Amino acid sequence: GVDPKLSNYFILGGIFTFRTGYIDSVPTFQTLPISPTCLDINVREFKFAHTMIFAIEEINQNPAILPNRTLGYKIHNSCGITNIMMSAIDLANGQREIIDEKNCTKADTAHAILGHSGSAPTVGFARIVGRFQIPVISHFATCACLSNREEFPSFFRTIPSDLHQSRALAKLVKFFGWTWVGAISNKNDYGINGIVAFIHAAQEEGVCIEYHEAFEQTGPREELRKVVETVKYSTSKVIVAFMSQREIKVLATELYKQNVTGLQWVGSDAWITDPSLADSEGYSILVGSLGFVVSNAKIPGQFVKDFWEYTFACSLNETANAHRKPCSGSESLNNVQSYFTDVSDLRFIYNVYKSVYAVAHALHNLTTCDERNGPFYNESTRLQIKISPLQVLHYLKNIDFTIGQGERVTFDQNGDSPARYELVNLQHVTSGTLHVATVGVFDATLPPDHHFIMNGMEILWGGGGDMVPVSVCTESCPPGKRKVLQKRRPICCYDCIPCAEGEISNTTDSTECLKCPIDYWPNARRDTCILKEIEFLSYAEIMGIVLTLFCLMGVILTTMVALVFFHFQETPIVRANNSELSFLLLFSLTLCFLCSLTFIGRPSEWSCMLRHTAFGITFVLCISCVLGKTMVVLMAFRASLPGSNVMKWFGPTQQRLSVLAFTLIQVLICILWLTINPPFPFKNMNYYKDKIILECALGSPIGFWAVLGYIGLLSFLCFILAFLARKLPDNFNEAKFITFSMLIFCAVWITFIPAYVSSPGKFTVAVEIFAILASSYGLLFCIFMPKCFIILFRPEQNTKKHLMGKTKVIQY
Repeated sequence: GVDPKLSNYFILGGIFTFRTGYIDSVPTFQTLPISPTCLDINVREFKFAHTMIFAIEEINQNPAILPNRTLGYKIHNSCGITNIMMSAIDLANGQREIIDEKNCTKADTAHAILGHSGSAPTVGFARIVGRFQIPVISHFATCACLSNREEFPSFFRTIPSDLHQSRALAKLVKFFGWTWVGAISNKNDYGINGIVAFIHAAQEEGVCIEYHEAFEQTGPREELRKVVETVKYSTSKVIVAFMSQREIKVLATELYKQNVTGLQWVGSDAWITDPSLADSEGYSILVGSLGFVVSNAKIPGQFVKDFWEYTFACSLNETANAHRKPCSGSESLNNVQSYFTDVSDLRFIYNVYKSVYAVAHALHNLTTCDERNGPFYNESTRLQIKISPLQVLHYLKNIDFTIGQGERVTFDQNGDSPARYELVNLQHVTSGTLHVATVGVFDATLPPDHHFIMNGMEILWGGGGDMVPVSVCTESCPPGKRKVLQKRRPICCYDCIPCAEGEISNTTDSTECLKCPIDYWPNARRDTCILKEIEFLSYAEIMGIVLTLFCLMGVILTTMVALVFFHFQETPIVRANNSELSFLLLFSLTLCFLCSLTFIGRPSEWSCMLRHTAFGITFVLCISCVLGKTMVVLMAFRASLPGSNVMKWFGPTQQRLSVLAFTLIQVLICILWLTINPPFPFKNMNYYKDKIILECALGSPIGFWAVLGYIGLLSFLCFILAFLARKLPDNFNEAKFITFSMLIFCAVWITFIPAYVSSPGKFTVAVEIFAILASSYGLLFCIFMPKCFIILFRPEQNTKKHLMGKTKVIQY
């Protein structure tokens, strides 16, 4: 703390460049260097200086800030780095000494320096001034390098660091899906540091940089030509330009001359809203540009009085200026076109306003603090009669106040302000005036998910289009495909290949495909998994219907034959060869036809066990009856020999017992099969990749082949016996028909084995049903149809005399 009575006057230095462009002399090292010659007037810098003066006068008239004290200013107009450095040293040292009883130090030494607008000049003098602990506070220098507290210990700024802007630009590019962009900067700390930070942030967002070029307005012409050629032959349609308004105007003019149009520009805050762009020859190619700038603001009362009096040559205060006529109030700015009267965009001007108030609040806090609690208090400080810049520097680090419409002004440990930007769109240029629209905001102080917010306003895109430009190295891979990087190319350049069988990708630009669950399979587009088609022989499909009809037809025909036999059961042809076995055979054939139906329909635990066991038992019963009939034929002819009593040992009782014994053996095999390892429903996913075959697994293959083997054994035995009896004398030798039926039976089942093994899915079941039906129809037609023909159409042959012929046939 200090004695408030001893420090009443403070100086705030300002360094601005009122003229842009300069011609610098070449040093000869023999004579003193000549100051550079400044060229064009820079209106914006005049506004910055006027805002500084306006804010200082407003503070001096405000009793709440620095009461009874005066804040003065010393503004330098400097163009060229040499003049800027000289101005900074002048403000740090002072140009004249005032020594009297109240002032023993250099009175003109600035307590803080405001400026410069450019990052490169600010880097130059802030590094030197910082050695003297004099605060430097900039309204427009955004280079991230200035956040280095070791190099710039006394630097502050009321504009966010380019580090935040670079990250915001990267998020902007990613937001619109531009993954293949070009980057151009100028060759100074501002451009290089800004574009490098952007490239790093863009790569983190998955954006690829096709090229990075840099040049300077004052550099060799070949640099500019190289940049133009790179842009002309590149494939990216979006360019991020991190440079000042001087470089962008030169570049835009050259591209315009070479008719390079249709590009989407994304600009840094140094040029995106600069009004001087409207004066450049190639401004039209910049229409549609997007970029981030600090938030707009209003400064009540600024420019109104001075510029009203200047523009209309009148006085708003008659007593203050008697040489001008009083203003009538009817004056209008509608027809006045002047950069000085344009107060619609005060984005960076407001930063000057905040900078002045930041220094004023630091001085106010310093002069109003309790002297014994101050950080610089000691006995010599108590007697100090002048405040030093070091004290201002300390209090500047800790300011925290609100200004304007409640905006908070504070600095972090690096001297940076909070990052808040507006996303602006350069929409058109009329009468030399830029028309910029705010289309979104970026606020780094909010949670990451809410950093970037669009306001829904329509955007005019580069080239004047109304559609979002596309700038990608490779078109996005649609769902169903995945990305495969191209060799020696950036990660944004890739090939799109379809997902492999059984895999899908349900997002755009997927890097890998996902395998479908075991019960699922990809659809045709391979972008979603769908349930696999379940295949089994159904009653609803044509094949199932046809097989069912043949099963039922077999049952009907067998029933009709049984009815014919029952009606004519007393006739010789029915009674011959044991009519009881004939009826039992017809019954077993009916069961064979019906058991085929168990193979149709959705397999279940009970249907799987029933279909195989019913098939095995009914067929053994059927073959046993045929075998019994065959043995009857053989025994009958052997019994006709003199002295033979063989029929005594193979009478009706023995025939019944033989059929029962043969059938019980098959029943025992089936019981063992069902007990040890029965058939069960099974989802076969191995044969088809996109289908599930719902089938009955055999459980124990030994049990299945034992059942079939036993049927085959009885069939082969029956065939041999019938074959031996085929030539026995008889007008109606049944052994011939049994032989033929067994031949068909064996042929069907021998053919069945390879067909069963090789048939896929439901066709396996169809083959099995076909074999059952074919063998059953073979037995029915070969054994019973000839007898039915005689009974119904040749009744004269259905006599005992005709059947006996020359050979005696035993009847029962």
